[in-house]
Amino acid sequence: MTVASLPAILFEPQVRSALLEDLGRAGDLTANAIVPVNHQATMVLASRQAGVIAGLDLAALAFRLIDPAIQMNIEQPDGSIVQAGQIIATASGPARGLLTAERTALNFLCHLSGVATATASVVEAVKAHKAKIVCTRKTTPGLRALEKYAVRAGGGSNHRFGLDDAVLIKDNHIAIAGGVRPAIERARDGVGHLVKIEVEVDTLAQLEEALDLGIDAVLLDNMSLEELGKAVAMAAGRAVTEASGRITPVTAPAIAATGVDLISIGWLTHSAPILDIGLDFSQTDA
Repeated sequence: MTVASLPAILFEPQVRSALLEDLGRAGDLTANAIVPVNHQATMVLASRQAGVIAGLDLAALAFRLIDPAIQMNIEQPDGSIVQAGQIIATASGPARGLLTAERTALNFLCHLSGVATATASVVEAVKAHKAKIVCTRKTTPGLRALEKYAVRAGGGSNHRFGLDDAVLIKDNHIAIAGGVRPAIERARDGVGHLVKIEVEVDTLAQLEEALDLGIDAVLLDNMSLEELGKAVAMAAGRAVTEASGRITPVTAPAIAATGVDLISIGWLTHSAPILDIGLDFSQTDA
């Protein structure tokens, strides 16, 4: 699938910071000692596993920030499904720069491709149903926009990006407010007319109370399949329904079959394994 690229300004600070962390106080001692300053080379980025690609723009930027003369030719753009051994891109230019930027480029590319691949696995599992797979705020500090981009590259959708996107009333808010009704009423009084309000409910009784108050969306937390089915029937289009709670590609199809609109999964961003991608020497250029 195709995914709209992020503007470079959104990820340049993270890539720059990662390179500075790696370069330390003296730069790349190994490459500078071994590789002649004018040596040119071509290296190949290839996936060692089947998966979905995300993060190529970050990899390309890592190389450019070290040496603007490095060029990256992309063969499989973000959102592409690749097989083990498939070439994703080639990078050509000063060999020192290629080696210096290699780890930072791969760290971003492997991590984001892992998020995209994990997302795609759940999207594929529920494709027979209407439910969308969405991520959460359980993201790596500093990488939220990037990880949510990777979710989109994998065919998923994004929940709110931060606390200022929308109101999500959770169990602790309800406990402090003294119930579902006062929590919703205070939220409605405290935000603008364009702000959506979602409430987390643990029981069908809480759901009924929230629906009677004209809520925009309900988060059905850790409900059984039977409860989810009843909740969807109760909502009957009056509110967006979202299921959550330890959902995997194995359990997702049955949850989607209940008719929920959204399935939110935190591990897509906080625990997805990397996609193993290598950068290997191809040739010395004249």
